[in-house]
Amino acid sequence: MITLYHRPKSRSTRFIFLLEELEAPYRIQLVSTRGRDGSGAADPANPHPHGKVPAIADDGVVVFESPAIALYLTDKFPQQRLGPLPGEVDRGTYLSWLAYYTGVLEPALMSKFMNVEVPRGTAGWVALEEVLPTVIGRLSRGPYLLGERFSALDVLYGTTFALFAQAPMMPKSPLIEAYVQRIVARPAYARAMAKEAAT
Repeated sequence: MITLYHRPKSRSTRFIFLLEELEAPYRIQLVSTRGRDGSGAADPANPHPHGKVPAIADDGVVVFESPAIALYLTDKFPQQRLGPLPGEVDRGTYLSWLAYYTGVLEPALMSKFMNVEVPRGTAGWVALEEVLPTVIGRLSRGPYLLGERFSALDVLYGTTFALFAQAPMMPKSPLIEAYVQRIVARPAYARAMAKEAAT
């Protein structure tokens, strides 16, 4: 049984979606986190080292950070084929785009959101204006980041683009808008949103 440490309307919501897609046994444990305004506190029941979400526990194994959780879950529950396994052709691509998510996309989004210039040449990420063409180029090859195959990558990227879709900082892209619609139209997404609303 997977325990998902969760705060509603946060990055952990996407893992309700992924767990539903995987048809994995799980339970949700609500935890408190520090608020953006400095209010609140980290929950001692949360195993994340900084009191953030998401984090999961699985029979004593704790995993935190979105790409690590996605990789752990798709390896543990391979029946739904939501992540290429070791030895499969797309494994390297899968790992690369998982790392790109937190190593490049999220910092680019936060830099843009906070109006902070990317420290060129020394940063491991680039400006959002460079990231989006890269993602769009990848999506131009098929409906999902792995082409015809829906994967945990699409849970991470699709929900992130859905979150920022109406933000003025996000350049408009019909291809990304269509991608988001494919992701949020999935039955597992609807089930996850219903569970989120009930928490």
